[in-house]
Amino acid sequence: MPAYRSRAVWEFVRQQRGHFWLEFLPAYAPELNPSEEIWGHLKHRELANHCPKHLGELSLQAVRALKRMLRRPTLIMAFCEQANLFPW
Repeated sequence: MPAYRSRAVWEFVRQQRGHFWLEFLPAYAPELNPSEEIWGHLKHRELANHCPKHLGELSLQAVRALKRMLRRPTLIMAFCEQANLFPW
């Protein structure tokens, strides 16, 4: 049984008295997951045409690219807005 369906989770949510709720998503819905957009941007924009010599170099470049992306909050917000899951 997935953790979010456990009795302990439901009891915890109930004790919060409406301060938050669980939202159930389809088993596979990348269009509803902002992190999929982040990884797509990383792969197709930030690291496009980059040919690392080894895995360590790829890892380093990926971390640097993610840090660059963090300095662009409007980009990250756009990924969240595209998922249409947030009320802002």
